Amino acid sequence: MFKDLVIANRSRRRFFSDYKVTREQLLSLVELARNTGYTANSQALKFMTVCDEEGNAKVYETLAWAGALKDWDGPVPEERPTGYIIILCDKTLGRDKQLDVGITAQTMMLGATEMGLGGCMLGCINRPLFAENFNIDTDRYSIELCLALGKPKEEVRLVDVGPDGSVAYYRDEAGVHYVPKRKLEDILY
Repeated sequence: MFKDLVIANRSRRRFFSDYKVTREQLLSLVELARNTGYTANSQALKFMTVCDEEGNAKVYETLAWAGALKDWDGPVPEERPTGYIIILCDKTLGRDKQLDVGITAQTMMLGATEMGLGGCMLGCINRPLFAENFNIDTDRYSIELCLALGKPKEEVRLVDVGPDGSVAYYRDEAGVHYVPKRKLEDILY
């Protein structure tokens, strides 16, 4: 059952815009993060939730989407996320908390998948613009990662890495998103 959840938890970049992620859903995901382990139990991470139209637009304009899809600038307006969780680090409580960011982000994404949501972890953020849009004190807080969430509209399939060895994800003409994965024997040392 857990394996099925992990496999179902893929990066999703297109969503049904008529499904609105609620603040309660976002808070339940942050609650999962709150109960996750932290290095040195610092609990230095803070979480910002956004799920209103104005806020969503302000988050969206700061993001870059799918670097491997060179001819795609991100979801069209009617396929954009309807909720976001932004992970910040309170530098007065700890610095360089990338492990904590990864652990909490994956925990929240697994929780979102269990809820029937999908999402994408985005690290390519125009941080100065984001800080300006949301009045973030960057002397105190670093902007670490953005989780874009919604009801998934796209199909994502895992495939074996091909003979060329490329792990770059791609889409076919029908918009199905493919994610090449190395075989077990290829990742064992």
